[in-house]
Amino acid sequence: MLVGAAVAAIVTGRSNGASARALAEGPWAIELFTSQGCNSCPPADAFLGKLAKRPDIVALSFHVDYWDYIGWKDPFASRDTTERQRGYARVLKQRYVYTPEMVVDGIGHDTGREPGPIEALLAKAQALSPKRATPELSRTVGGPLSIRLAAFDLQDGPADVTLAIYDRRNGTPVASGENQGRTLENFNIVRHLEVIGRWDGSAASWTIAADRIQPTQGVAVLVQRADHGAMIGCNKLEPAYSG
Repeated sequence: MLVGAAVAAIVTGRSNGASARALAEGPWAIELFTSQGCNSCPPADAFLGKLAKRPDIVALSFHVDYWDYIGWKDPFASRDTTERQRGYARVLKQRYVYTPEMVVDGIGHDTGREPGPIEALLAKAQALSPKRATPELSRTVGGPLSIRLAAFDLQDGPADVTLAIYDRRNGTPVASGENQGRTLENFNIVRHLEVIGRWDGSAASWTIAADRIQPTQGVAVLVQRADHGAMIGCNKLEPAYSG
């Protein structure tokens, strides 16, 4: 948790010294598309919870709405989330969308029900993008969020800079549908997603008002090739949770 009103700034990811070296120019993004109406999703939800604790991973959970009709309406699902998944399906040349699906750094996908394929995709992402445009995130306690990007040679055209605001953890008793009778644990559930700018690679900064982020919520910034392309950088800033 954030402690002490006198804290000047809290920054994760691209800081100086050992912590930056430990990230080895990361972090990398993993996006889970999931639904509380899908009985295949809980193992992937649990795996995302483990990934969320890693400093080299920006882990986000996106709840889709296309399973709401089968008996349980997911309270975190939205059409915008479903459209994000469909955007990836188009770029990654998938024949259909499915849950659970983990998209790794915008370059590939797997169910996320087993760690092996995800770790292989992470290794591929690290090889493809060893030099990252990692945004620097900082926020005084109770103050606005500051986002800064240093100048970067984009080479292949502009990038979208996307803000995600997410709940760190929620437990939901499910009263009907495929998961009836279970209490589902979900992690890093995106509640707001917004493209805050299209970036040309020059030094840039943005400020997000404090009242847009609840004290218990995390924030992530994704920098990726325009229109659901590969990630070229990402970072997160979040309070701690126990468990």
